[in-house]
Amino acid sequence: MKRNLLMWQFAGFVTTAVCGTLLHFIYDLTNENIMAAAFSAVNESTWEHMKLMYFPMFIFALVQSRFFGEYKSFWCVKLTGITAGLVMIPVLYYTCSGAFGKSHDWLNIMIFFFSAAVVFILETLLFKKDSMRCGRPRLCFAAVCLIGALFVLFTFVTPKIPLFQNPLTGLYGLQK
Repeated sequence: MKRNLLMWQFAGFVTTAVCGTLLHFIYDLTNENIMAAAFSAVNESTWEHMKLMYFPMFIFALVQSRFFGEYKSFWCVKLTGITAGLVMIPVLYYTCSGAFGKSHDWLNIMIFFFSAAVVFILETLLFKKDSMRCGRPRLCFAAVCLIGALFVLFTFVTPKIPLFQNPLTGLYGLQK
């Protein structure tokens, strides 16, 4: 499996990039279906763009975990990667918005793809190094699942803080 690591990680990046892009439009394409809302972007907030990265990465990790049994630190590496990507999106977005005064669509798209690329590069390095000691892989898996649960929960019970605010409308979550 170690010799196929680069292929798997590249496939993960492509999956995240393609599925994340599709998830951006699914809610609208399904006529605002409540099930689609849980897993796709319901507005243009930074939080919803983070959701676009999380769900494809999580589903891919579930598949990948079936083939990566030799990596005892698998879920620790995935938790590290997912967390890094989810932190990068708002950090880069707010840094660029502050520097340029506004957010450009092309820049937001680049932030998403760049963050996804960094995640899979980071994970590849961690897998190759194989030095991460993961004493509690089930706890790491639970943490990854908790992140997903928070994405779903905050879609329907949205905190009223800027991370969750749609910059186009000023509204939060599913508000119209």
